[in-house]
Amino acid sequence: MIDGDTIEIHGTRIRLEGIDAPESRQTCMAKEMGEVVRCGQKAAFFLADLLAEHAVTCTETGKDRYRRTLAHCEVEGQDVGAAMVRAGWALAFVRYSREYLPQEEEARTVGAGMWATEFVAPRDWRKGTR
Repeated sequence: MIDGDTIEIHGTRIRLEGIDAPESRQTCMAKEMGEVVRCGQKAAFFLADLLAEHAVTCTETGKDRYRRTLAHCEVEGQDVGAAMVRAGWALAFVRYSREYLPQEEEARTVGAGMWATEFVAPRDWRKGTR
């Protein structure tokens, strides 16, 4: 596990297609307590827990602009991207796919993960919006 949307299997870096997780150093602000939440770290830990000690099966769909393998991955029949978005630790990356919009709506509705915070979308955070 590299971060909330990138894993490495046998030396191959794999970007989970269709999702965008907060960057490792990205923080959010909890709505309830006003405390800083390390959203990027929490997303990475959630992914690590999801994959822990399980066989991961990935189906390559292409390459991204950084030459990482793009793939849909599963653990015990569960779509990893869908699980990340449903838990609120990643957003549907609608610039490239609308596949995970239902899971994002579900997470937003129940206030899961990042949706319990004030946050900057990962794509905007990477562009310098903090």
